[in-house]
Amino acid sequence: MQSRSQSHGFTLIELLVVIAIIGILSSVVLASLNSARKKGRDARRVSDVKQIQLALELYYDANQSFPTATEMYPSSATSTLVTNKYISIMPVDPVALTNYPYSALDDDGTTACTTAPCPGYVLGATIEGGASSVPTGDVDTNFTSPGIDCTDPLFCVTP
Repeated sequence: MQSRSQSHGFTLIELLVVIAIIGILSSVVLASLNSARKKGRDARRVSDVKQIQLALELYYDANQSFPTATEMYPSSATSTLVTNKYISIMPVDPVALTNYPYSALDDDGTTACTTAPCPGYVLGATIEGGASSVPTGDVDTNFTSPGIDCTDPLFCVTP
């Protein structure tokens, strides 16, 4: 006689163990993926700032002045950099979807410039990875008059 007690399927315990292992592995992958996403967004922010910086230099070559904050980010119109074709679109922060902090500066290099000619500027982006992730060569000054605090983790550039 043949015994019917031998079965060729998986037990409930075996299935639960496999599901638990898959859950642990997927959580490890997702944790590392989140840090990679932060680094990717930070790289995009630095790239965006460099693109805007290049457009500002092109604007300066043509006008012997950097745009004021209201020309850079007007409330109802397109940026003067886009209008004059120095850059195709104004990049925005990938998470907040807001403009990068910008202020034109007067001759002293710390006071906001409201009328042309503006000989300087400060442009920044917040880095998600913290102070240790900020690229070298940025400005670490607190511009109190334009209201931009460039101490890390804010990545700031000036001309």
